[in-house]
Amino acid sequence: MINMCHPAHKRYNVAITKVLGKYMEAIVVDSEKTARLCIQYLKDHQLDPETFLPIDYLQTKPLKERLRNIRDPKNVKLLYDVLKYQPEDIKRVVLFATNNALVCETPEDAMKVAYDIEPQHRYDAVALDGTFYQKSGIMSGGSLDLARKAKRWDDKEMGNLKAQKEKLSEELRDSMKKSRKESELNTVQSTIKGLEIRLNYSRQDLQNTKSQIAKLEAEIQSLDARADTTDPKIKAIEASMSERGDIITAKKEEMNSVEDVVFRDFCKSIGVSTIRQYEDAELRSQQERQKICQEFESQIDVIENQLSFERSKDTKKNVARWERAVSDDEEELAKAQSAEEKLASDMRAEADKLEAMRASRLTKKQAVDAMDEDIGKARREVGTIAKDIQAAQKSCVNLESKLEMKKSERHDILMNCKMNDIVLPMLRGSMQDIIQDVTGLEDNSQASVLDSSQQNQILFEREARIQLNYSELSDNFKDLDDHDEVQKYDRKLGKTIQEMTSRLQTIQAPNLRAMEKLEHAKENLMKTNEEFENARKRAKKAKGNFDRIKKERYDKFTTCFEHVSNEIDGIYKALAQNQSAQAFLGPENPEEPYLQGINYNCVAPGKRFQPMTNLSGGEKTVAALALLFAIHSYHPAPFFVLDEIDAALDNTNIGKVASYIVNKTQDSLQTIVISLKEEFFSHADSLVGICPGEGSQCLVSQVLTCDLTNFPDQ
Repeated sequence: MINMCHPAHKRYNVAITKVLGKYMEAIVVDSEKTARLCIQYLKDHQLDPETFLPIDYLQTKPLKERLRNIRDPKNVKLLYDVLKYQPEDIKRVVLFATNNALVCETPEDAMKVAYDIEPQHRYDAVALDGTFYQKSGIMSGGSLDLARKAKRWDDKEMGNLKAQKEKLSEELRDSMKKSRKESELNTVQSTIKGLEIRLNYSRQDLQNTKSQIAKLEAEIQSLDARADTTDPKIKAIEASMSERGDIITAKKEEMNSVEDVVFRDFCKSIGVSTIRQYEDAELRSQQERQKICQEFESQIDVIENQLSFERSKDTKKNVARWERAVSDDEEELAKAQSAEEKLASDMRAEADKLEAMRASRLTKKQAVDAMDEDIGKARREVGTIAKDIQAAQKSCVNLESKLEMKKSERHDILMNCKMNDIVLPMLRGSMQDIIQDVTGLEDNSQASVLDSSQQNQILFEREARIQLNYSELSDNFKDLDDHDEVQKYDRKLGKTIQEMTSRLQTIQAPNLRAMEKLEHAKENLMKTNEEFENARKRAKKAKGNFDRIKKERYDKFTTCFEHVSNEIDGIYKALAQNQSAQAFLGPENPEEPYLQGINYNCVAPGKRFQPMTNLSGGEKTVAALALLFAIHSYHPAPFFVLDEIDAALDNTNIGKVASYIVNKTQDSLQTIVISLKEEFFSHADSLVGICPGEGSQCLVSQVLTCDLTNFPDQ
């Protein structure tokens, strides 16, 4: 049933768990036949017995609708109404399990509903804390086991939430995949549009290129025709130039011989063999300039030839048009350059403004951050103050309620004294000031319109004027300051008064020896008071000794516990070599922590918080070592013996633990470790090995030692 039902609210978990009882684990089936087959299956396979609830076999009682209309006490509901179930087919099973049981706020309300609301009928009623009153008269209270069972509803809800989380996470992953695909699709579409635009431009460029190619081919044909006519002339000119070149070469040789004779002395004076070397060395730059000038001249000739060719084609109009276009473009260029200079100056000014704004923004951001920090600090302080105010208001409300209760008790005592004709000694006021209600006042014209709280307030204010005279009270009662002792003597005196009252009622005739008995009773009373005073002093002394020992016990335990609590987190971080690791201790009973257990929890590096039982073996070992080292740091022992602590550790954690122990042994810790893993004992200062001896008839242990300090670390 627990898988098909759930409470309407968490506050009903314990109550529903109490009423359902064994039916929480019952298995719901559709028919009696199915139930019998299931039972036979369990028997055949020797499985544990189970409870089956066949829907068609259960005898259920109809819901009593009048129980839904209970107004006193408040918040009484049918357990059926606060239990949600799915599917609707199991309604008969839920009616059978709840059996018209009622759920109430408090055990007092549950007892009233079960036995007093209808004298001729009784009902099953359960309180929110698990106190269950059955119509048969049996009453059972809540227990820790019941609270543990009630947590199964929370575990079920947690499982449903985890499943829902997994489902939502899967949907989120699918949505993210779709969104990524949409973004990729948008990218592809934009790429396609860009390619289409480039294709249109490429087609236009292709048409323009084809038209230019046709024009250039026509020009090439015309140039080829001109080249055919100029080739014979060029060949004739080249032949003439070749002949003249031979003549020039011969003349140059003659000139060189003449120059050698003429400049012989000059060449000797400057240290060169011929004047040509001097010219090559000294006039090379001039020759290069001449070469450049020749190139320019050749380009000029080409341009002039081109111009003459163009002029022969009557391109004056085109040239004029292009000159005008160039002039217009130059004017536009000048305007654009001036506009560019203006924009550049504006941009520089805006850049300066932007830098100033950035500096101002940085300053203001720092101021805002400081203000945010101050606001956060102020909010934290306001939250702390609000908590203190809330606690103070709660304390005031508690004190006011206690004061109202004390005033009510005082009123009851005074009224009891007045009704029993007991005259109380008073310093202020009289017995006439004690009245039952405000209707007893002379001015009761407004008593009918006042509610009970206002009437009680008037009574309490009237009785506040009464001041009792305690001077005649015995010193034994004046010295009572403990509430428990006052209650004890109150019960004792009440019992004495009741006994005396019953004795007075049984007296048939006056006793002539009453005075004698009274004197004897007074003597016994004085003797009893003296014994009581001595016993009270002894009890007070014993209580003082007990409180002192209790305080010493608490102080010593708290000192040790606080030291271990403060040290364990740092030790766990050092063992794990990770600052994200956390370890903390908490007492189950903060008032007297030594009477109950201590909660120890760890958060392993890179993991979320989980119970200690869910940690791996290595993580549990590291956590246990952190606790041992923290306890050892309180009153360190001369030697610390560790037996195979590396059994559940991997190589990484072995290295971390060994590194921690090595660092500690360098200060004051002396450790003896029993280990079978080389990764661990390789960090030791010395090794002691125990092995069977060789060559002996009986088994004899052999001891081997090795000082590792003589070997450098590798």
